[in-house]
Amino acid sequence: MAPKTARKHPPSTLSVKGRDLRLRTIGFVALAGIAIWFIAVNTGSVTIRLWVPTVTLPLWSVLTVTLIVGMILGLFIAHRRARR
Repeated sequence: MAPKTARKHPPSTLSVKGRDLRLRTIGFVALAGIAIWFIAVNTGSVTIRLWVPTVTLPLWSVLTVTLIVGMILGLFIAHRRARR
């Protein structure tokens, strides 16, 4: 078999007002804005049953904690893949 030849391509970029922005950065900012808007709009109280206790919290706090935990898990997985 022929050895694989990997070609390195530069990251996809988009020029905005003379600055090159990576498409990944633009996507991240857009998703973060949508997530913050979604959290800000949902202000009602919800009852959450943990294994034993039942707690009543504002929905925005539950969504914020969920977003932060998801970001931490995503960073952890990305870090592990980068080490391979």
